[in-house]
Amino acid sequence: MRITLLSLLLTAASLSSRAVTLPRLFQSGMVLQRQQPLPVWGTAASGETVTVTFRGKTYTTTAAEDGTWTLTLPKQKPGGPFTMQINDKTLTDVMVGDVWMVSGQSNIDTNIERVYPQYAADIDAYSNGNIRLFRVNTDYSTERKTDILPTEWKPLTKENAWKFSAIGYFLGQKMNQETGVPQGIIQSSLGGSPIQAWVDIDSLRHFPAEYYTDYMLYTDREYVDYQTKANNRANDVWFNTMNQTDPGYGKYEREDCDDSSWAVHDQYDNNAWAKHNGRPIIGSMWLRQHITIDAAHAGKPATLLLGTLHDMDYTYVNGKQVGVTYYQYPPRRYNIPAGLLREGDNVIAVRIVCKTGMANFYKDKPHEIVFSDGYRQTISTQWRTHKGSLIMQGPLGGKVNTQNQASVLYNGMIHPLAPYAMQGIIWYQGESNTGRPQEYGTLLKKLTGCWRTLWQREDLPFCVVQLANHMEATDKPQESGWAALREQQRLTAQSDPHTSLAVAIDLGEASDIHPLRKREVTERCVLALSNAVFGKKNPLSPQPLCAKREAGRIVVTMDQPLQNCDSLKEFELRGADGKFHNATASTNGNKVIIPLDNTQPTAQGTITIRYAWKNNPARANLYGKNNLPASPFQIEAQ
Repeated sequence: MRITLLSLLLTAASLSSRAVTLPRLFQSGMVLQRQQPLPVWGTAASGETVTVTFRGKTYTTTAAEDGTWTLTLPKQKPGGPFTMQINDKTLTDVMVGDVWMVSGQSNIDTNIERVYPQYAADIDAYSNGNIRLFRVNTDYSTERKTDILPTEWKPLTKENAWKFSAIGYFLGQKMNQETGVPQGIIQSSLGGSPIQAWVDIDSLRHFPAEYYTDYMLYTDREYVDYQTKANNRANDVWFNTMNQTDPGYGKYEREDCDDSSWAVHDQYDNNAWAKHNGRPIIGSMWLRQHITIDAAHAGKPATLLLGTLHDMDYTYVNGKQVGVTYYQYPPRRYNIPAGLLREGDNVIAVRIVCKTGMANFYKDKPHEIVFSDGYRQTISTQWRTHKGSLIMQGPLGGKVNTQNQASVLYNGMIHPLAPYAMQGIIWYQGESNTGRPQEYGTLLKKLTGCWRTLWQREDLPFCVVQLANHMEATDKPQESGWAALREQQRLTAQSDPHTSLAVAIDLGEASDIHPLRKREVTERCVLALSNAVFGKKNPLSPQPLCAKREAGRIVVTMDQPLQNCDSLKEFELRGADGKFHNATASTNGNKVIIPLDNTQPTAQGTITIRYAWKNNPARANLYGKNNLPASPFQIEAQ
């Protein structure tokens, strides 16, 4: 009895003095938001006194019955480093400045490593201990989480930023230059994620109905576990079968492989090398080419650039694997170690594995070997090709995509962050919703609304990055889910005084859904956020105010002066046949003038005008005097 009683007493004493726990946001090296009330929260033993000491002042509270506690520190001036003491926890190197969050899908995920060649000299030369980076690790859940997965605040260095959001990196850099105060950048994003995954489920209960019902299905953990195991097993079996049935597996990558009888094809003629019996090959294909290295570069380390491929690739130089990429989007930049290249003949072998669609090389990407002395050896587009495994169907098994269900990313990666004080948010997302663009505006309003409710800030600023131009350009009018979604982004921002739009219609790439000009995108976001947060009056991208029909012409009035242009492109009018037709247009001050002619509607009534309404309106040339492109739009004139 004595032992039992003593054990109970020790347990009770331990519980009563249980150490305070803090959310993972609260760590040494963190950045706190200046000039805003600062919530600090965590857990402790029920009834325990919690004491926070910061910048010479002490604040106390008592943990509630469930162990939770919250304190709100008064507004702080920028500065640091400081120490924050919370009971037995000592947080050092704490800065006070501006905190921003960047969120969305893969164009927020696109990191410094990916864009490095675009800004190599600047990235190599830059580090800044007053800018801190905080990456929220992927966590999706059908239950609201109270904390995020383990991570930490890191000062901005090339190494720390290498896998961090490029937009987040440039945001911290630019805002630090603009304000002179410390910057904290929180990245909470996931490639391929649809907007509904970032919205609180309560906001989606009735819109649209399937989002909520699918969410409820995924709350059955046993169902998800079984489906996941089946899917993983199917994937493993598929790869094992592909390898076992590939005649070149372990052979065709070798430098002594005799490829003299292989057919030669241009890499862009995938109809020739990526099909079998008229169908795209689902399985593996082999490509080889011989290159000659001169004596000056033999044995030297180099970087092999192979552009971007669909889907996977295993790449070899002289029989040694130099790189592997498991999905289609990343640029292939593979290091060739010293001693591997020799004078004279060398062999590059690429095993492409395709699980869906048809294998292909994306155009307009560099294909070369780059040496440290700046010498670049172009790689031919001509390859010797050989079919590998012809499975002709992708992995079996049920499709399990819990991370794409409504609310699950909100639960795991947004809900635990509140109410950490911050200045504003960049939201760059939409590619995964272009199949149903008409509902995007409502979803975006629900997202901004539920996040503002979560932070208890109705005026929390958002900057929405409008989708960039992408895919093959065309001169003809085109119905486009991308264009329709851009319009939803524009109209939502226009209707919300605390949401702004960063237009990127001239910063995209036809062959890359992840365009590299992330610094330029960020600079436009900074203009918008500076208006919202710091009261600046930066003109943003031109937007239409109204359109009127006058004698023989249509006049579209924009919200700011425009660059002079007598030959505007990418304007269209809906004709009497109900279809859109290209239209000529010019600028005059802040107006766009569109003459009406015999090929366009002349009857009384409403005329619909579209500008840059395509996947990739490559000829779009309507710009403001501030050198920013006009947003794509659709408007009606009476």
